[in-house]
Amino acid sequence: MTDETDYLSLSDEALLDQCNINIHRTSGPGGQHRNKVSSACRLRHRPTGITASAGDSRSQHTNRRMAMRRLRMNIACQHRRPLDPQNPAVPAVVGQCIFSPRGKSPQPARRLEIGRKDHRFWKVAAFLLDLLAAHAGRVAPAAAAIAITTSNLTSVFKSDRHLFGAAQAIRKASGRKPLQ
Repeated sequence: MTDETDYLSLSDEALLDQCNINIHRTSGPGGQHRNKVSSACRLRHRPTGITASAGDSRSQHTNRRMAMRRLRMNIACQHRRPLDPQNPAVPAVVGQCIFSPRGKSPQPARRLEIGRKDHRFWKVAAFLLDLLAAHAGRVAPAAAAIAITTSNLTSVFKSDRHLFGAAQAIRKASGRKPLQ
């Protein structure tokens, strides 16, 4: 499912080519060596208007890498793509993260397992948020669409505070109660 709006599948260089880069000075902790050079980085993704910035380090290169990671997170959390709720095209990256645990039952429940440090995390998160939006914020049908349990989908949403906040925003926009 790669198309011109699949920004999370782009390499860092290709994504950076779509951004306006602003290098600037920033305030904050750092003592006498702070603000001597412009090392903070702000990225603005032109196609979506989504921004991310980093000024935590004295190194401009470190701040640029951190801003790129934050931009990927912001794109995943804020940029929705339409899905068919009855028959969503599950990307291969999501299929790689769904497992059927070994057990004695004839049809064991499938689980979606991915950690926050996995390089695929934000691609999977973006699909799950798109799926939740396609089902008007209802978790149970969204989970059923990819054959996992509701609690498994909820636990993936809760694994990152930004992802959880984006899921809550989708539910609120659909008139649903917050997830617990």
